[in-house]
Amino acid sequence: MSYSYTAAALTRDEMAEMVANDIPSGAFVNLGIGQPTNVSNYLTADQGVTLHTENGMLGMGPVATGEDIDGDLINAGKIPVTELPGASYFHHADSFAMMRGGHLDVCVLGAFQVSQTGDLANWHTGAPGAIPAVGGAMDLAIGAKSTWVMMGLFTKAGDSKLVETLSYPVTGLGCVSRIYTESAIFLIEDGTVTVRSTHGISFDELAERLPVELQQA
Repeated sequence: MSYSYTAAALTRDEMAEMVANDIPSGAFVNLGIGQPTNVSNYLTADQGVTLHTENGMLGMGPVATGEDIDGDLINAGKIPVTELPGASYFHHADSFAMMRGGHLDVCVLGAFQVSQTGDLANWHTGAPGAIPAVGGAMDLAIGAKSTWVMMGLFTKAGDSKLVETLSYPVTGLGCVSRIYTESAIFLIEDGTVTVRSTHGISFDELAERLPVELQQA
């Protein structure tokens, strides 16, 4: 693995395709609400990836459109999805047992913040009047063998969401190993943040904007 650079920032679809390409063949994977949902559209049959959704399904396919939409067939984010051959359905409690029991290889979640040590905040900003939405995020973040994050790197105010220490309520500690953003892809291991690639920004420019120490792959 070596550092790479592209002149343009990644679109959400390009991020989703990159995540899909990085998922190991044969993996059992949960895609969180929001940006991660799009990853299902870029998985190939040759990968043999099985998607799990916490509302009780294995073998979920891409997002449903047009005549493929079935109002009774949705993911945890209430988005219509398709089913693949061999799909199965089960009780919500059984779904959480899979999540908590370490049976998922990868989960891909959205985030409000990630710390340099892999701590995750994605259920509440702590702002007055904000509606908390933890769902199964805590179970996924700790239960999956690998937890990846897809998020915008900067807030509307221009502050970094990759931080030294979380300022938002914690979802899970030391659980995130990889972050996909429009500006850069980060790998986190033993408190070290390595930049795999940058997009629309140089490594030096990125290092100036972020409050954490960065290593170049």
